Amino acid sequence: MRVLHVDPERAWGGGEAQVMALLGELGRRGHVSRLAAHPGGPLARAAAAAAVPVVPLAVANHLDLAAALRLRRAIGDAEVVHFHTARAHALAPLCRRAGVRLVATRRMDYVPAGGPYVRFLYNRAVDAVVAISEGVREALVRVGVRRERIRVVPSGIDPAAWAAPPGAREALRAEWGMGGDVVLVAVLGALERRKGHAVLLEAAHRLAPAVLGLRYVFCGDGSEATALAEAAAPLGDVVRFAGFRRDAAACLAAADIVAQPSLREGLGVAALEAMAAGRPLVASRVGGLAEVVVHEETGLLVSPGNAGALATALGRLATDPALRARLGAAGPARVRARFTSAQMAEGTLACYRGES
Repeated sequence: MRVLHVDPERAWGGGEAQVMALLGELGRRGHVSRLAAHPGGPLARAAAAAAVPVVPLAVANHLDLAAALRLRRAIGDAEVVHFHTARAHALAPLCRRAGVRLVATRRMDYVPAGGPYVRFLYNRAVDAVVAISEGVREALVRVGVRRERIRVVPSGIDPAAWAAPPGAREALRAEWGMGGDVVLVAVLGALERRKGHAVLLEAAHRLAPAVLGLRYVFCGDGSEATALAEAAAPLGDVVRFAGFRRDAAACLAAADIVAQPSLREGLGVAALEAMAAGRPLVASRVGGLAEVVVHEETGLLVSPGNAGALATALGRLATDPALRARLGAAGPARVRARFTSAQMAEGTLACYRGES
């Protein structure tokens, strides 16, 4: 099958990591992919390094007709055009061609704004919609997207990639100045409001973390970095901001608990990565996170935005190493059973073929 993937975002995020995972899985199955991406952006560079042909596509906004026409000309002999972001999906109306199947992926769990035009984009402008979780599908249905057009294909990862590198735990904890008596809570992801980091800091204030041996490391960067650093200042060296890290597997190895206090979450790939690494989670019962994390089995779920409930869950894990071990041990099997990149590719291919 010949597929043109479209992701013109300028930055790198979880969605772009999923695009790269899909490109790899499709290539291993003998399918031919090209990628229309922002020229010089991180996704274009990653695809080129993986020997995936890149079509330069800069998109100014959702009404960029010139970009839509450039994309239409780039379709060539593709049998499927797969729009991976909202900015990409907005180009779909001008990409309709006989014999070409148009597919859009939706990763966000909030109801899209736009009323009739959004319904047109999802019900008419493309042939099928991939939702990465049931939560995302329900958000689309609430805006009027027909349920039968939506196929749920969860995001996936390669579980083997999250095994702890030899010596990583000790080395990174030493780098961060954390001894063996510290219970380290790691937070991996962009420092954006929707990720709920401020709620975690409020929970830390309530816990008196030094008494429980708790320390927190935020791995990531984003628009909330300055505000979060200011909010964390009264906690002193209990909180560390490590910035963007390329060694996420090592960060997970160093952690005792992984927190994902999101206010919104389409699925939560960071939760999958933590589970694959055998780490217990404290996560918000929101969007697809509640489909990934099984309460009392692979982690603890709390109400989004509820700092008190989050503090209680963290305190419980901090004082119960046996519970941490039990929850962490159950994670890898759940990821292998439902959330691998191979399963994600098979579900996507079924959508390409129009299978129900």
